[in-house]
Amino acid sequence: MKETISGVTIECVKGNIASQVDVTAIVNAANAQLRMGGGVAGAIHRAAGPGLEEECCPLAPIKPGEAVITGGHDLANRYVIHCLGPIFGVDKPEDKLLADCYRNALKLAEDNKIDSIAFPAISTGAFGYPVEKAAEVAFRTIIESVPKLQYIKRIRFVLYSERDLDIHEKTLSRLINANVISIVTLSSRAKRGDLPNHKILNVLEIATAQGRLAMTHNILRLH
Repeated sequence: MKETISGVTIECVKGNIASQVDVTAIVNAANAQLRMGGGVAGAIHRAAGPGLEEECCPLAPIKPGEAVITGGHDLANRYVIHCLGPIFGVDKPEDKLLADCYRNALKLAEDNKIDSIAFPAISTGAFGYPVEKAAEVAFRTIIESVPKLQYIKRIRFVLYSERDLDIHEKTLSRLINANVISIVTLSSRAKRGDLPNHKILNVLEIATAQGRLAMTHNILRLH
């Protein structure tokens, strides 16, 4: 599944995060000490070789929501961005901390002029974050961040199972469609004069971010 928002493609695939050879950076669902561990972190460290852990050690520890960047070492990817996701039910507020992971990873990617990035479903493994809730946080954060992106043109989610893939595809589709409905509603209110100017500008900003500015102009004219 692929969706394009303001020139940025967001896609969901089933696969191995350590095998995404066509992206510049992959994201590691790291532990606080940035060591090998299991799950995503184990797969990335095994593929990258011992040099990755050596580079990571001086950067540790990191806190939930934080991100750091290293080279890719033996990976095909130039960079690895390491995020520590929240443990569900332990690290509070977990939704903000999880959103911070995505925001901080995107910021590091932008700072390093990275054009493509692949994410796992952060915190949904051993950290116990329900996949449905995590997908909601991830895609809301990314959709909100897209208008600020200058260098990133492709964002990929790499999911472990068919179930996880299905949940992420449905969540992404629903959130994009929900934003279209919001544009219609806000535009109707703007036409009636029920919204202040900054709200009207926000309607246009959302529409522009989603590549639907022409549609919004028609909505504003019709209501």
